[in-house]
Amino acid sequence: MLFDINGGEWIILLLVAALVIGPARLPGYAEQLGKLVRRGRVFLREAKARVDEELGDEAKDVDWASLDPRRYDPRRIVREALLDDPTPPVRPVTKQSASTPATTAVRGGAAAAAVPAVPVSPPFDDEAT
Repeated sequence: MLFDINGGEWIILLLVAALVIGPARLPGYAEQLGKLVRRGRVFLREAKARVDEELGDEAKDVDWASLDPRRYDPRRIVREALLDDPTPPVRPVTKQSASTPATTAVRGGAAAAAVPAVPVSPPFDDEAT
């Protein structure tokens, strides 16, 4: 419904408008309102055609009803996110070539530090914020 106004309220609004504006000027204002509504409809029709033309086939596949903010339910979104269990990406393990030494000498040659042959990745917490 238009502005959630019922028929009785429309009649009261029209009577108040007729009294405030006056019966002599009321037809002119009604005509201007009619022109404004027609121009608004033409503008909206052209804007919709322009959006459809620029978005092309991509816009035809969009479910606009699902994007309605009145259908927003944070509990459903959280539930779907918790049930959706994507596997974390796995890093490929590279083997160190035989020509690369497993240990390197520390400056001054006083001590040798062991270098792991396979790089260790830091722990990954997929539930961290």
